[in-house]
Amino acid sequence: MPSPTINNGENTARLREMDQIHLWHPFTQMRLWPGEPPLVIARAEGNWLIDSDGQRYFDGVSSLWVTVHGHCHPEINAAIAAQLKALDHSTLLGLSHGPAIELAARLTAMTPAGLSRVFYSDSGSTAVEIALKMAFQFWQQSGRPEKRSFISLEGAYHGDTLGAVSVGGIELFHQVYGPLLFQVRKLPQPHCRRCRLGLIYPSCDLACAQALEPMLTTHGQEICALIVEPKVQGADGMIVQPKGYLKRLEQICRRHDVLLICDEVATGFGRTGAMFACELEDVSPDFLCLGKGITGGVLPLSATLATERVYQAFLGEFHEFKTFFHGHTYTGNPLACAAALASLDLMEKNRVVASLAPRIAQLKASLAEIARLPHVAEVRQQGMMVGIELLEDVAAERPYPPELRLGHQVIMACRKRGVIIRPLGDTIVLMPPLASKEEEIALLLKATAEAIADITGGRP
Repeated sequence: MPSPTINNGENTARLREMDQIHLWHPFTQMRLWPGEPPLVIARAEGNWLIDSDGQRYFDGVSSLWVTVHGHCHPEINAAIAAQLKALDHSTLLGLSHGPAIELAARLTAMTPAGLSRVFYSDSGSTAVEIALKMAFQFWQQSGRPEKRSFISLEGAYHGDTLGAVSVGGIELFHQVYGPLLFQVRKLPQPHCRRCRLGLIYPSCDLACAQALEPMLTTHGQEICALIVEPKVQGADGMIVQPKGYLKRLEQICRRHDVLLICDEVATGFGRTGAMFACELEDVSPDFLCLGKGITGGVLPLSATLATERVYQAFLGEFHEFKTFFHGHTYTGNPLACAAALASLDLMEKNRVVASLAPRIAQLKASLAEIARLPHVAEVRQQGMMVGIELLEDVAAERPYPPELRLGHQVIMACRKRGVIIRPLGDTIVLMPPLASKEEEIALLLKATAEAIADITGGRP
């Protein structure tokens, strides 16, 4: 009898039954789960996922925004296999190893100027937690203990651990944990179509960013850092920031000596059309949080990069206890670091970022057609990141009733067309692997357009 962890057609029913008995899935209302038997993914080839019945699906969301070169890439697999023969794991607490050292050197060489130190962890949330703790401790050890609070954006998402939730701003995800969180000041979301300030870009002169200036003039002496997702607020529906927004924030932070944390967990490694979104506006933060695509989407790894100024504040004699007392069991795991090094080699060899322009243009052209569908309120695109917002009544800005699960209906209709994507509420997210081919992008867009039209009952 086959192992229950090895999928095949005959075993699908048993696996589904065991799933419903034992598993608790993330961001999933489990009461509804039995009503739609899940796909059991058995293997993957390139940009395609294959279920236990042998059905193939284009991975239109890069397995939650991580897949860069496609699944099971032979060069990444070979690097992991070679590392596995030499060293599977060794702690970085008091020891070191080659893959972690080499990857740190590569990351500091390729990220914005000034980032010289790398601290590893294993998820985007932990990368953010580390940046928050480092920023706080930096000021405590720099003679400014009063600088202990943070600023973030409305609609922010930085992960699901408590510090990351504190600087988050999505009520649906975060409000229940309110009593557990620390207080954070909020900047208005840079959402030009739905501007909270009632202004119009570009005549607004980036008032949503400029709002940081009076906030820091009044409270700058107590503000530790500003944290921002550069260029795209991903989990709130792919909200694309207007040109110049990020640079304006950096300039204001510098004037008031407030640290800048850029969370590029979702936007890093080519997703926005640049290697890092910060590059699009020539921004050099004090902290850079990386994850998701860092290993090509193969193994869990994240990194928090910091400047030498920050690092120096943690140096001292043993008895001064300036050490950063933080760590994870699998920090800098050699297998994950080997995968990341192989992924970076592929990005260089295949000129991945430079070669994205035709696919980005293909997305833009087809999305212009999708934007004409009557229930599409807005299409937002930055590079290979896309959000398609659906409303029941676009003119009245009236959403669909949540009990309809409209976004879910659309992605299930896409699944019938051989494409896997995920919604954020009623915003349909497209995030194909960076290695996607022209015909694969065409399938993704065709399936999405047809699914939206069928489920909303609207044709252009």
